[in-house]
Amino acid sequence: MASAAEQLAANMNVGAFAKATELHKRLWFTVGALIVYRLGTYIPIPGINAAAFAQAFQGNAKGILGMFDMFSGGAVARMAVFSLNVMPYISASIIVQLMATIYTPWEKLRKEGGEAGRKQLNQYTRYLTVLLALIQSFGIAVGLQNSQGLVDTPGPFFMVATIATLSGGTLFLMWLGEQITARGVGNGVSLIIFAGIVSRLPTGIMQMFSLGRTGAMSPFAMFVIMALAIGIILAIVFMERSQRRLLVQYPKRQQGNRMYGGDSSFLPLKVNTSGVIPPIFASSLLLLPTTVMGFLATANLPEWAQWLPGTVGQLQHGRPAFMVLYGFLIIFFTFFYTSIVFNPDETAENLRKYGGFLPGIRPGRRTAEYLDFVLTRLTVIGAIYITLVCLVPEALIATYNAPFYFGGTSILIVVSVTMDTVAQIQSHLLAHQYEGLIKKSKLRGRGR
Repeated sequence: MASAAEQLAANMNVGAFAKATELHKRLWFTVGALIVYRLGTYIPIPGINAAAFAQAFQGNAKGILGMFDMFSGGAVARMAVFSLNVMPYISASIIVQLMATIYTPWEKLRKEGGEAGRKQLNQYTRYLTVLLALIQSFGIAVGLQNSQGLVDTPGPFFMVATIATLSGGTLFLMWLGEQITARGVGNGVSLIIFAGIVSRLPTGIMQMFSLGRTGAMSPFAMFVIMALAIGIILAIVFMERSQRRLLVQYPKRQQGNRMYGGDSSFLPLKVNTSGVIPPIFASSLLLLPTTVMGFLATANLPEWAQWLPGTVGQLQHGRPAFMVLYGFLIIFFTFFYTSIVFNPDETAENLRKYGGFLPGIRPGRRTAEYLDFVLTRLTVIGAIYITLVCLVPEALIATYNAPFYFGGTSILIVVSVTMDTVAQIQSHLLAHQYEGLIKKSKLRGRGR
């Protein structure tokens, strides 16, 4: 028999959405914030020769610059104020989460600090974001100034202006993402990356049709790309909703003449616990040497280093070395990030504290071992799934010269964020219907 929540969800319709005025405000706020973000991707930093930079960018569009440009919605190609996007914030979040598992004071904040501890760790994340943004913006400013013809007036003023502009853009997006999370719908940082990728998809589709019109891509190749994209989307939806539900039972207890407890619930373990983090970090780590060596290829290297650009050139998209290393890094980061997100020992301890147990499994250490056993096998399936989703489009890009925006990472982010946002909208509608039922019950009580 369906629960009350499932019955309400089944009865939600357009009328229920029209009455949810609070949800309307949240949706409008989210749309307005994303519009502000998109406007910022068209404002260039001062002192850049736009034509020279666009020409230089085309030579490195397949490296890490191309990936960052995809995430930033074209801001990198225009060297806009939002070129760094929220990448420093994401990196800072990962570092803080990692430190919270190995650094004792921060581990206590995470486990025992409650809401105050979470806010303190968030504050550390913001501080680290500022530091990473300053370092990255300084590196970009130095690289731009040392490149011939990219800067109109090189000098200290350009350095200070570039560092302040790029760092300020990242900090503004960090604040904007937090505002979307608090006052809008969905996760703000994920929606910002989602908006950047979606804004570039029409360009990718037009490029694909342009290749077909000029004969550079056959109609069969276009059909294969579209069919494979639809198949990957369906696979992502299926796998992201897949979970292993472990039965948790609570013992009965007697208080006075009445019996309490004896309920049961489920502990859901997702097949893909790590989300979209593994392909993002794998791409960054793998494409970084390719881009660096691409810049070095134009420089006068010493004789002992002349072999470096050619060797790293084997890591271009579609090459066997790239495919093997990319798949290995995705699998590594899948297990690594899953171990950070889910702690079997902590979960087993919480179950024991509240009197819950898994049928047939002794509470405590045995429960933690069983949870680790199940999670490891689920993570194997999740790692294979993410690897296939990311490698198949990479092979497609190499075989049919498809646009870079059809990469598996971009499709995975778009589908996952869409599903999470829709789930939050349904949660708001469900909460609105619950409030309506509570008000009706109160009115009926007063009428009696």
